[in-house]
Amino acid sequence: MGRVNRRILTLLAALIPVLALGIAGSAVTVPFVALGPGPTFNTLGVVEGKQVVDVRGATVNPTSGNLNMTTVSVRDGLNIFEAFGLWADGNYGLVPRAEVYPPGVPRDEVDKSNQQDFKNSEDNAELAALHFLKYPTDVQVAGLADNGPAKGLLNKGDQIVDISGKAVATSADVVSAIQGEKPGVVVPIVVRRGGAEQTVQVKLAARPDDSAKGYLGMTPTEVAQGPIQVDFNLADIGGPSAGLMFSLGLVDKLSTGKLNGGKFIAGTGTIDPDGKVGPIGGIQYKMIAAHDAGAETFLVPADNCNEARQRTPNGLRLIKVDTLTTAVNALNDLNVGKPTPSCG
Repeated sequence: MGRVNRRILTLLAALIPVLALGIAGSAVTVPFVALGPGPTFNTLGVVEGKQVVDVRGATVNPTSGNLNMTTVSVRDGLNIFEAFGLWADGNYGLVPRAEVYPPGVPRDEVDKSNQQDFKNSEDNAELAALHFLKYPTDVQVAGLADNGPAKGLLNKGDQIVDISGKAVATSADVVSAIQGEKPGVVVPIVVRRGGAEQTVQVKLAARPDDSAKGYLGMTPTEVAQGPIQVDFNLADIGGPSAGLMFSLGLVDKLSTGKLNGGKFIAGTGTIDPDGKVGPIGGIQYKMIAAHDAGAETFLVPADNCNEARQRTPNGLRLIKVDTLTTAVNALNDLNVGKPTPSCG
């Protein structure tokens, strides 16, 4: 009887650390998040009954196939077992939580910042596509500095027609017209407000970061001229990396032919209003997501090529792009069997 009791006690002694480890592994979260493949969305398709890229006021040409934007999933609040399981999966990577959610910054502020980045990417994507297609744009007042010299003289939504006798067609024209002017100079600005043109005289102040340079205190933005209107209908997505694929979706809808040749193309990349494509994070996870969704070709920002080349899923063709024009030309070449820019 004593021998049996000793065996039971020995077994319990061995099990207690295991049970304790199991409880700790399930209850204790780790200071890491898991990054992995996220959902992809066809910019030529429909989500929840709405066109992802919805165009009104212009002829929309037939499209087919896919031009998919890609995302990275973020899994937070992981316990030890979950973190180990995702790491062992091979499709996920663990990074310090502070890299995604900076200490001292509330989670909702991080989310709002990511959502604003996404909204900016939509605006840039629209302008890049319109510039590429030679659609005319108007320049409007998007915002005014609270203590800036234009406050009270210009109104949000005013169309900027002319500055100091120089016609304004792009946001860059505003910068060019003010650049080089000194504080105290009175600048005549022709605006269209309420359907009528008027001239507003603005006396430049000193720039907060350089007192020798003139400062207008106005943020310009470009909008499509005429009846065309573009909406991007994706919710709960953050970050700026959808810009390139949004632009390509819009270009495809507003031009003849099928930009993707009817095939499944995916990609990623930021974009600015002039069509320059910038690098993004998580390229390896986006390629996995694209490959798993059925993509045959993936558009890679030039600055991400080294990383992408090292982790390319089998069978996925990489095309290197640095501008919207490069991306469009590469897809056209792909459709007719010509060589395309490669990541190596």
